Amino acid sequence: MTEKRMLIVPAELIKKIDANRGDMTQADFIHFLIDNHLGQNTGEQRTGEQHYVTKETLNEFEHGIKELLRNFLEFVVSYGLELGKQPTKGDVEEISRRLREI
Repeated sequence: MTEKRMLIVPAELIKKIDANRGDMTQADFIHFLIDNHLGQNTGEQRTGEQHYVTKETLNEFEHGIKELLRNFLEFVVSYGLELGKQPTKGDVEEISRRLREI
């Protein structure tokens, strides 16, 4: 059995813990934060490495995905036209509208 101790913390800190802990107990959440911050799960302390995605990286990823989707849709449209399938005017307009939205 693990020995338990009491930790006195400001009420504002308890509010932050409760707002962010989800289904974890307060003790489990604090344990998780300490382990995550100190890197004890890997046996190493972190030395300034980024273990998260920056906003810039996420924006670049989003732009890349949109570009990939746009290229894919253009490919599908041109491939459909090459097979001799005559798209209706509504189909072309719908695809064009979707490409502009992206």
